[in-house]
Amino acid sequence: MSERPRIKTYMSRELITLTPDMEINRAMNLLIDNRISGAPVLDANGNLVGMLSQKDCFKAALQACYYREWGDTVADYMSDRPESLDAELDLVEAAEAFLASSFRRFPVMSEGRLVGQISRSDLLRALSGNWQ
Repeated sequence: MSERPRIKTYMSRELITLTPDMEINRAMNLLIDNRISGAPVLDANGNLVGMLSQKDCFKAALQACYYREWGDTVADYMSDRPESLDAELDLVEAAEAFLASSFRRFPVMSEGRLVGQISRSDLLRALSGNWQ
């Protein structure tokens, strides 16, 4: 029996990343323009400090509509305790993580550093392949 494939093989490596001090409307437009449901938030040292999702952006947009102005930052809306998956995790364990979570994507870490991101779509594509 062969070893199950790892998520590092199927994750996205070219990421759109955000910073905590970025204006929320700019971050929201990056998500929209790149057709992604969320992005990792990195500090000045490249450490993962949060995730910003489209759902988080809804909160910001509603707030902006109410007050008729933008001005908040990513840090005001991001999830500051991001769940991540290890790059060596196999596809079945990753699928179980998605089933146990409402997240549409997870940052992928290796040795404490962000190395990629895997979405539900990435994982479904991987699982639909012929591997044994």
